Parts: sequence; C-alpha cells; structure tokens
Amino acid sequence: MNRTTLSLIAGTTALAAVTAFAAFDTPSASGAAAPTAAARLPVERSGLLCPAPSVSDIADTSYTSFTPVTQGTAHTGKAELRAADEQSTDATGGKGKGDRKKADQPVLTPKAPGTPVTGDASGADGPALIGTADGKFAPGWTVQETTEVAAGTGRGLLGVNCTAADTEFWFPGASTADGRTDYVHLTNPDDSAAVVDIELYGKDGAIKSPLGENLTVKPHTSEPILLSTLTDQRQGDLTAHVSVRSGRIGATVQALDDKTGGDWLAAATDPAGTLVLPGIPKDATDVRLIAFTPGGDDADLKVRLASPDGLITPAGNETLHVKSGMSTAADLGDVTRGEAGSLVLTATDQAVPVVAALRIVRGKGDKQETAYIPATAPVGTRATVADNSAKGTTLALTAPTATATVKVTASAGSEGGTPVTKTYTIKSGTTQDVAAPTPSGLKGTYALTVEPVSGGPVYASRTLAATEAGIPGFTIQTLANDRGMVAVPRTDEDLSVLQK
Repeated sequence: MNRTTLSLIAGTTALAAVTAFAAFDTPSASGAAAPTAAARLPVERSGLLCPAPSVSDIADTSYTSFTPVTQGTAHTGKAELRAADEQSTDATGGKGKGDRKKADQPVLTPKAPGTPVTGDASGADGPALIGTADGKFAPGWTVQETTEVAAGTGRGLLGVNCTAADTEFWFPGASTADGRTDYVHLTNPDDSAAVVDIELYGKDGAIKSPLGENLTVKPHTSEPILLSTLTDQRQGDLTAHVSVRSGRIGATVQALDDKTGGDWLAAATDPAGTLVLPGIPKDATDVRLIAFTPGGDDADLKVRLASPDGLITPAGNETLHVKSGMSTAADLGDVTRGEAGSLVLTATDQAVPVVAALRIVRGKGDKQETAYIPATAPVGTRATVADNSAKGTTLALTAPTATATVKVTASAGSEGGTPVTKTYTIKSGTTQDVAAPTPSGLKGTYALTVEPVSGGPVYASRTLAATEAGIPGFTIQTLANDRGMVAVPRTDEDLSVLQK
C-alpha cells in the first residue's frame, strides 16, 4: 500500500475512535500546527447522561430531545434514552437488570432532526437515563430534563441539560449547611466500573474525608451521593471537585433547600483566568458568587456586570480576593437592579485559574425560588437549548469583549409549527435579554439554536419560568458549544493532529 492509502485507513479508524460516545471540540492548535485544509465533518455518534430527576413523590418530569439539522450527515440514524440499569448485562457477564432492555421501551425516541420530541416520568422512582445517538441524530444532540415539584424541600422548577461523560467536574456553590440537601449524581455509561473521588473545599480549605475516596460506580448505573454524609462539617458555600481515577462518568449536583426551593447545579467550565456567568434574571432579589482557585496562588478578580448599557462595577463588590484552595463567597444582592446582566470576572493583575458559579434567588419571604449559573464557555460554532415555551422563555446573550452578530433559530414545535430565524447584534460589553423567536403556529415545546455570525465571542443562557401558587419557579441553563463537528486532516497529513 502507498502512504496515501495507509493514511486514509488510519484516518477513518481515528475518526471512528473519537466519535465513539461523546461529542468533540476542534483539535487543539498547540504543538504541531493543524492541517490547513482539514475538513470539518459531523460527528457520527454522541452520548448523553441524565441524572435521576427527583426524590419527591409529587415530582413531574419531562424530557425533551432535539437535534438541529446539520448538513453532511448520514441519511439514517437513531437516538434514544433508556434507564441506566437497562443498558446491558452486568459487569460479571451474567444476566441482571439488563434483561429488561428488550421488553422496556425507551423514554423517548426522536423521529427526525429539526423537530423536538418529549417524554415523561413521575414520582421519586424515576431512574437516571443513558442516551445514545448516531448518524443524522448525533451532531448537536441536546436533551433537557425539567422537573416540577409542587411542595417540600427543593420545591419549584428544576432543569438540567443532560451531559456527556467526562473525567473531571467542578461545582462551586454546593453546600452541606443545615436546610440544604445536596446530592452529587454520578452516572456511568460504560461496560466497566468507574472509580471516583469527591473532594470538598470550604472557607478554610480542603475538608478531609476518606468517605469521598475510591467510590465505585458500577457499569450502566447511577449513584446519588449525599454530600452531608461525607463530612460532619456544615458549610453553606462549598466547592465540590469530582475526579475519576478510572473510567468516566456524568456528574451533576442537585441542590435542594428547605426554604428557597432548589435546582440543578451544573459543572462550571474549566478553571480559567477570565470567566463569564451569563443571564442573571433582571428581577433577581439576591445573587451570591462562589469562587475557588485550585492552584497554589491566590487570585484577585475584578468583578463587573455586563448590563444592557455596558460594563459596570457593582458598588461595594469591585474586586474579589480568592485564597488558594479555599471557597470564597460574595453577596451581590440585587445586583442587576431590574435590568438584564451577566457577571464578568477578570484578573486584576496576574491571571490565576478560577472556577465560579452564581446562586440566584427570585421572590421574597416564603415565595422564594433558587437557580444556579455556573461559569461557562462561549457558544462557539453553535449551541442549542430545548424545552422552551412561548411565554416562559428568556434568552440572554452576552458579548463581553467585542460587538457580535448572532443568529437565533426557533425550531418547529414538538406538536406542530414552522421554524423561524432572527438575527441580533449584541454590543461590546453588554447583555441583552432578546425577544427570542417562536415558531410560526407553535404547538408544544420548541428548541432554540444560537449561532454566532461575526464579531467577538458570545455567551448565552436560557431562563425557563413557570409560576405556580404565587411562587416564581424558574431554572437557568447555559448554552455550550454542541461539539457537533470534528476536524479531520487531509489523507496526506500527519494524523497526530487527532491526538492533540
């Protein structure tokens, strides 16, 4: 065989390997230069993990799946979500709960890209879900889990984007305080067990606890770990660090409060010197910032709010000093003052990697509800959020460094409707709560897809609100790059680019 033929075979093998379960970013540009003529192709297979929805017997949960239409995909494919313990035989090779997989139906099975599909679950026995998509359903596949809890601990509206498996997660904003019930949900999609460590960091540093070490998550199962069982210390502002010794998992924190409701706390983006936390609701009554630096140096951060009119500095919270290895919190109060806003954290001097999240409260007295905004990466090429409604959806777009033009597409409705696209210009240093488009003739729920067209980086989040019995239930999801495309080098290029 000549070199070109060998490269083609190797390229095909490498592409199949990197599209095995999760979606991907473009290969890193560090080290060897990426090939100038690399093709960008849709991923062929994606996987998503959804945590068990609720501990409440009166919870109602819906799942909404959506794949944006992507050019260049296969003409065939499928996507489905199944209970975590229905995926396969057990790790010993014997027949366990996996025997049910032929008899039980998936929670939902999408029929075509471009149209959302929904499924439902009720009560406290709803399982974690493991989903796979291939072919035309894989690029940009998005699943939203939304739960309504009418009363009790964590009552309100809880929402989370189902996530891909990974090996490390940061959760600033977790808690073991009295009145809080926080679970880390660990879901293993693979055929072998995963071994996981959970480390907790409070205001005085690491909280030593052997109970969080070497936790085993069996194949195709999910384990909720109550944080308060890992330590006898009761602290309101913690950073939880989940790291995987072997295998990979999905991880999300369910943060429930006796008085102020609850929501899912998604993992923050990787530690960085500059962070953006987009989409603080304009009627937020209390905003609390929790930050943590995992390195050996303290971090000094400039705190600014990207408002509709530009970047401003909150009075009394101009900077934040984050001591190394210690969780630091700042109460920002009603920082948005009735306007849309996003928090922008930058180094005052030397850039030190930091993780951060916001705890958001709406309402007053016994009618308060809580949601979380973790620091997130920019939208990148494309991002999608599902389970939107005509009246309860707010889309926040932030352009912290340069003016950006953004295209937003509302999909067809799950029960009918025609897609609609609008374009918006977000000025440098501002946040805009845009009037998100809705499908013409909408019936059911729909998805929003955000695609930057030109200008600087864009950060985005979606607030979903549903007020019941006078309580302003709401949940916030950030929009991350859907990683629907992968770069493939020319057949005559060095395939080491795929290993970067």
